[in-house]
Parts: sequence; C-alpha cells; structure tokens
Amino acid sequence: MKTLAHAVTIALPLLLAVRAAPAAAQVPPNGFVVRHETRIDAALARVYDALVAEIGEWWNPEHTFSGDARNLSLDDRPGGCLCEELAGGGGVEHLRVVYVDPPRVLRLSGALGPLQGSALVGTLTWTLAEADGGTRLELTYAVGGFLEGGFEGVAPAVKSVLAGQMSRLKRYVETGKPEAPSSPGSPDRTRSGR
Repeated sequence: MKTLAHAVTIALPLLLAVRAAPAAAQVPPNGFVVRHETRIDAALARVYDALVAEIGEWWNPEHTFSGDARNLSLDDRPGGCLCEELAGGGGVEHLRVVYVDPPRVLRLSGALGPLQGSALVGTLTWTLAEADGGTRLELTYAVGGFLEGGFEGVAPAVKSVLAGQMSRLKRYVETGKPEAPSSPGSPDRTRSGR
C-alpha cells in the first residue's frame, strides 16, 4: 500500500501536467495581448497629467462614439472611468480604473470600442518611468473571452489603434499637437509588439 501511495504521489503531478498542456495551447484563440513602448521628452508628472487630465486633447476622435475626443474624461481613482458623454444625455463607460499609483501606473479594465459588445474582459495598463531625462511610457492591453469569429482579424486592428494613440500622446506632450506632421518621412520612435 505504501508503494502504491508513493507511485500515485509521483504520477499524479505528471498526469495533471500532461492534461493541462492542451489547455495552454488553446489560450491564443481566446484572446490577445498588445504592447507598445515609447520614450517621451518630458518629465514623468507632465506625461501622466497629459495622459489623464488632457485625454480629450490627444485621443484620436475617430476612435470615439461621439466623434469628438473632447467628450472624453478620465477619472484616475479606483472606480473612476474613462467615460464619454454622448448627445441627448447618453454616455459610454469605455474602461473602469482598477489600480492607480500616480504618476507611475494606471490600470483600467474593460473592452474598448467594438469589443464592448462581446463577451470579453480587457485590462489596459499604462506604466511610466523616468528614462534618460524624459519618460518611458509602456502600454499593455490584454483581452480575453469569447469573440464570434475569433481574434485573428481584431488583434492587428486594436494594435494599430493603440499604437496611433501612443504616437498622438507623445506628439501632444512634446509639441502641443497630437497630429502627425504633414511632411512625409517624419520619424516615429514608438516601438510596438504583440
């Protein structure tokens, strides 16, 4: 009996590990992670202030329900939200603040834009750190759940939209204008990965 108990003690973790392997392989179809990082030529406090208090100045209005980014507000306290006012008294809660450590971390939960109507959970984290006389800004957005048709077509679009938002925030803080310069060949120092 002692030998059987010993064998079960050794074999059980191995069996569970083998059984768990297929589940790990199925995770990619159930979500995606987008990461972007950039360096902004401004102090940490300035970047955080622009990120939160001036979101309506740099957020791309094409990625709002109202078509006007000035309708956005971001209340950076637990339970606060990235919200948007709509005409006629309506509104949208895009994301809810779940963790804040100003001016270093802001974490929000929710499914952005068209993802909102699906059975998804998303976590967007902005991380700021002093770097080379400026600020290193990282964005991570992890989304999981069920999306009819899968994530393959959606993940690249979300990645592109968030890369654009990072670039707009960077330009806004550094130049006062979020739009890209009209001249072709303008360098964008934002790095992104998935």
